[in-house]
Amino acid sequence: MAAKEIDKDKVICSQGQALNAIHVVVSGSVTAKFDGGSIILKKGDVVGLLDIAYDAHSFTYVTTEVSSFVSFPIKDKSSVSNIVKLNPEVGKMMFTSMINQSAQIMALHNRSINDCNALYKGIKEDYDSYVDACNHNNIISRSLPAIEDMEAVSIEDDIADYVPFYYASMRDFPQELKLALAARIPYLNGFLQKASADIHESMPAIEMCQDYLKETYDIYLGRSGVDLFELYTSLLYRLKPGTPDAEKVTEAIEAMVDKLKEKGVVDEGLIEARVSEYRQKAAGFNKAASTGDGEPAKINEDLSDATNIILAYSGVEEEIANNFRALLNKYKKVTDKASSDDPIRKLRLELTKAFYQIYTEAFKASVRDYNLSPILKMFFNFGFVDAELAGAENANYLYTIADDYRGDEDFGVYTAYEWLNAVYHLKKEPSRNEFDTDYTQYIHEQKVQGKITAAQEQALARDPEERLMFELNNMFPMCNKVTFGRLSSFCPLLSEHDIIKPLQSCLVTVDTVLESIKKLEAIDYGAFYRETVYSDEKIGITKEFIDVRITPDIILFPNVGTRGVMWQEIEGKKRTTPARFMFSIFHVEDFVTTLTRLTGEYRWEMCKRVQGARWNDVSDRSLTSEYFDYVQFYKKNSELSTDAKEKVKNALTKAKNSFKEMFVRDYITWVIFEGAGSPRLNKVSRQIMVTYCPFPAELREKIAANPMFKDMIERYNIKTTQKLHHFDNVLTKIKASGQEVPDELIIHRKFIEGTV
Repeated sequence: MAAKEIDKDKVICSQGQALNAIHVVVSGSVTAKFDGGSIILKKGDVVGLLDIAYDAHSFTYVTTEVSSFVSFPIKDKSSVSNIVKLNPEVGKMMFTSMINQSAQIMALHNRSINDCNALYKGIKEDYDSYVDACNHNNIISRSLPAIEDMEAVSIEDDIADYVPFYYASMRDFPQELKLALAARIPYLNGFLQKASADIHESMPAIEMCQDYLKETYDIYLGRSGVDLFELYTSLLYRLKPGTPDAEKVTEAIEAMVDKLKEKGVVDEGLIEARVSEYRQKAAGFNKAASTGDGEPAKINEDLSDATNIILAYSGVEEEIANNFRALLNKYKKVTDKASSDDPIRKLRLELTKAFYQIYTEAFKASVRDYNLSPILKMFFNFGFVDAELAGAENANYLYTIADDYRGDEDFGVYTAYEWLNAVYHLKKEPSRNEFDTDYTQYIHEQKVQGKITAAQEQALARDPEERLMFELNNMFPMCNKVTFGRLSSFCPLLSEHDIIKPLQSCLVTVDTVLESIKKLEAIDYGAFYRETVYSDEKIGITKEFIDVRITPDIILFPNVGTRGVMWQEIEGKKRTTPARFMFSIFHVEDFVTTLTRLTGEYRWEMCKRVQGARWNDVSDRSLTSEYFDYVQFYKKNSELSTDAKEKVKNALTKAKNSFKEMFVRDYITWVIFEGAGSPRLNKVSRQIMVTYCPFPAELREKIAANPMFKDMIERYNIKTTQKLHHFDNVLTKIKASGQEVPDELIIHRKFIEGTV
């Protein structure tokens, strides 16, 4: 059989493609790629052997140079035996190649697990070194949420420990033994099938390790900037230039950079950008050694008495004020403010209780005060109570922005203070409490239980202070804690140890919110559209379902935090009211990613709200019912390969068996990766996303060129054409009657097209 030559960088066969042939490498070399890594196949190796026990390729094979191949068709399980009977030499190549490929995969398996363990240990050691350096220089060390949440890699249902060594040892078999074994066709066939099965069993662990490495290396240096690299560089700028301590920290930073470049897990462009910024600042820092410009900023005089100003304004009793001062002074002296030790934990709880008591009384005093001082605005919006606790530089920065910083209710963006004002002045309804009960339900239950009369119920519904207290006692403290992110170490007072990146770089503004929503809607354009009934007898429409855009209210809480909260999907029972998304006012993670997560939760909860009791009934098709059906019965789904089913199982384990959490993770993947043309989801999950979270028309057209999207998008476009046909008939009748088409209907047509 003649060899066929193929150019460099050409795909021989792709992941997911049917296994209908194997290819002997006559010359050149090939890279076999899968989600967990890659191996190299050279002259004498056989392409396709890794999947010989299966019907489809789990690897994508790409030529790394001009290469030539001899191909042999595979029709069924007996094909290998037939090939070997006719071509004994090919049987020998299969045997030695499978040993080689198996040994490479198994070595990658062991190396991946070792790399994960080494990374976990290295991060712990580097963070401990950072804390030691801070303590040595009397600097408050900053916590890193990702380290608190970090766990060592854990692999479930992995291959037995002996398996990698078994295949590695076979490489050392004498050539005579290899030839003798390869000549025994039943043995060869069994060996190929078993090795292929072992390789597939090892792949989920390798892929899980690669995911772990990517996620965990972000702790060293990630896009959010909340990482060890930032902690070390910030520490450097607080040390005296040219000292042994400063040089030691500089060496640690350089070692970190070398490690990141060597491992190649973090994006090179990101490393270069962050390192370049660091070197530029470091040059100025070192220059300060000779100029003496390295002195820390002094506390603004206006801030020196901030605590007393806040306490006096709140009007709390002297006993309460003195107790707060005593607790604050005690807290300021604590070295490790995030400690889980019982005395420190109790101190945080006492301070938290006192803080909210003062916040409540101060807010009540402020509702008719239209000329708040900057210090009070810092208290209400940022949780600031003391300049020393917050750090001089941070306190001065907050003072400079306090007067000008605000949300914009026209765009649904509120500071916590603005939101509480809106509730007090009856512009917004109080939020649900932690038991999912809203204010109207709460006071009605009070009446049903005989605690209040019907007249009192009506009065309470419009009582500003009662509405305010419901919000302050329920949603406000809970969301302030959850958005902070580190629940076990939460304290609402702004403290320097909680500020894990410069405040300027993580301040959430109205522009931040609007730009982030714009980016999200560029992928999932229908994310914030709701179906509602439209009627207008003047133009002949008695009932028509249309979609309207209702963006969520964004409420910014007074803390430096890492998480967001989708608190409720609607207000009361009316489906055309905004959802409520809660964020820290200083959000240290990537805002777009957090917004995407909350939008995934919102999509799930909104669908459940609309579907009611039938939210998981697949006979009534919806996003939640189809996704529920997919996850519940994935093991029986013929559209999923064995590997895909294993990935679903692992994903469900990661999501702690929560179907909602698993959907949210898939939604994030859909928006961030698949929307950029990088397929990550399986066929079934992707189909659900295409149906219920479709891309805009322009992106659909662009991405339909990818074979993995083509059929799904074509089916979606057919349904879109059917919807447009119906709606165009409606519009034609309106125009024929001489009436002007309302804007709502024009927008709805664009929504169907995906051009809004």
